[in-house]
Amino acid sequence: MTRPILLSLGSINADFQLRTDAPPEAGRTVMGCDFVRLGGGKAANVALLARRLGHPAELIGRVGDDDLREQALAPLRRAGVGLGAVSVAPGQSTAVSMICVLPDGGKTIALAGNANDAWDAPAREAGERAVAAAPDGSVLVADWEVPPDVVAAILATACRKGLRVVLDPSPSERMRPELLRGIAAMAPNASEAGSLAGLKVEGPEDAARAARHLAGHGVPLVCVKLSDGGCVLLEGGRLTHVPAVPVEVVDSTGAGDAFSGALAVALLEGKDAVAAAAFAVTASHLAVTAYGSQEAYPDRDRIGELLPRVQAGIRAMAAS
Repeated sequence: MTRPILLSLGSINADFQLRTDAPPEAGRTVMGCDFVRLGGGKAANVALLARRLGHPAELIGRVGDDDLREQALAPLRRAGVGLGAVSVAPGQSTAVSMICVLPDGGKTIALAGNANDAWDAPAREAGERAVAAAPDGSVLVADWEVPPDVVAAILATACRKGLRVVLDPSPSERMRPELLRGIAAMAPNASEAGSLAGLKVEGPEDAARAARHLAGHGVPLVCVKLSDGGCVLLEGGRLTHVPAVPVEVVDSTGAGDAFSGALAVALLEGKDAVAAAAFAVTASHLAVTAYGSQEAYPDRDRIGELLPRVQAGIRAMAAS
């Protein structure tokens, strides 16, 4: 029997990253250091993490017809990510993300979507074919950094195929009700969950309220990623808090993508919801401990070392 795979639909970026002592602001030049050019993008990051954790991964997305596409795709090619459903958008630049990493590991990001937003019918159909051809039991991860109609069409194919879908609802302003139909899980961060639920998420109790709202759309598993690195999950009416554990934060870029990718990998492996969330929290913790997103992503051994500390803090929350 053919082994199930992880499919990843969404953004593929060329990242330009540097460290600064303060975020850029109008009318002021901010000096930086440690400039690097990297591959990035939500879908690309998820696919690379899946490969690092030992699973076949297929990326679905768009790049430009410029030299930046090699910057974006080379790390994925080296990792063994399938790129058959990645197409070139004629006349477009590859998406570019400008990232400033601050002393506390936080970051500011400016993103030019470029090719991520330039889908035509053949590109969408290639994505649908990749999903339709996936082995039974495969999982699709999707983000909203590509056009909503593309996401909706490919999600519909996944649902007809019977694949589980994990949704990273970013950016939240692209929300459409049809983008939540038939998905198995969604993993918004606190800001996105608050925006989608119409409330402010500042801690676990707020996250629980947001999760209940999102579950009302028919989503079986909702994991709200907290700003401290933990999460609150709601599944089958049961609320669980997976708290953060202390780690040295070097660079938070891509930590949310590590969570989404690790959550999908855990579900692909048959872990239950709480175990999957703990696995995802552990992966996202380790992703902040080095500079750069894809370069920092952990392998299974590193996750195994930290996972017991994360599991030790798990607690059930009141359902009310």
